[in-house]
Amino acid sequence: MCAHIRAQWAAPGQVKIALACWVVNMDTARYLGDNPPAGEEMRLPPEGSAEWDEELTSRVIGHLAARMNALGSAVPTTDEHLTITVPLVLTESG
Repeated sequence: MCAHIRAQWAAPGQVKIALACWVVNMDTARYLGDNPPAGEEMRLPPEGSAEWDEELTSRVIGHLAARMNALGSAVPTTDEHLTITVPLVLTESG
């Protein structure tokens, strides 16, 4: 499984998290036959040919939403990501 995640400020004290997941076929026979997946097979368009897995993305963003106390449901973007908005929690270290 591969994932692309990005975070950006949404509002004071809030962060928007966008996630896309996909699965790459890492078939052992391809490696033994000296034909591993090409780099472009492992990347989403426009650089690659991998396909977005909406169901997997939905499950993963659902888990993140629950653990990060999302402020609402996941919303799709125009570039095959699902986005949640979460509260920003700063902790002091040391």
